[in-house]
Amino acid sequence: MIELSGKKAVVTGGSRGIGKATAELFAKAGAQVVTVQRSTHGDLSDPCNVEQAAAAAGAHDFLVVNHGVWPPEPVGLEQMAPSQWHSTIAQNLDSYFYVVREFGPKLRDGGAIVLVASTAGQRGESFHADYAATKGAIISLTKSLAVELAPRIRVNCVAPGWVDTDMSEPAFGGGGRERISKTIPMGRPATAEEIAGPIVFLCTPLAGGICGEILNVNGGSVLCG
Repeated sequence: MIELSGKKAVVTGGSRGIGKATAELFAKAGAQVVTVQRSTHGDLSDPCNVEQAAAAAGAHDFLVVNHGVWPPEPVGLEQMAPSQWHSTIAQNLDSYFYVVREFGPKLRDGGAIVLVASTAGQRGESFHADYAATKGAIISLTKSLAVELAPRIRVNCVAPGWVDTDMSEPAFGGGGRERISKTIPMGRPATAEEIAGPIVFLCTPLAGGICGEILNVNGGSVLCG
């Protein structure tokens, strides 16, 4: 068992899915956990909300930036309304900027940041170009921050594929789960707990030499060298 007693973790999007599973695993390892989400802290694409949340959270050791949206209705880029494009960018990318900017300086020396992206950021996702663009940007953001903040803080990224969460439910209906499962060598979507494990691992001394990496957790569906 990983032991994180005396440590403090902040997890955004911590009320459900991957964020909730991550918060629970940190707590099981003995860490104090602060979750930040829209229901309690407001829209994280509003910098004022993020500033207030960071002030309330105080000093911490680990920051997991996990929140975001996936517009479930497939829309080609040529038909996409500018409002959808800008909304997805605000929720999935601008908000990451605000969270890292406000929470990052409160990380104790030797701490870690894990940003959550997606396989969509590596291979794209047709009819979800807005989502894929934000996740690709998060991958680049990870690499930039890793160089900026090392050696005081390690920064890494976890890129999940399909995960069995509420956000994915619209895609799983009408036989979608079966069709998607056939594209995954492991034969099924990951569970939220299977994403939480690598996230927590990257925050531990076991991952002390890992910095600026993209850890793929996708059941073999996207193999990146």
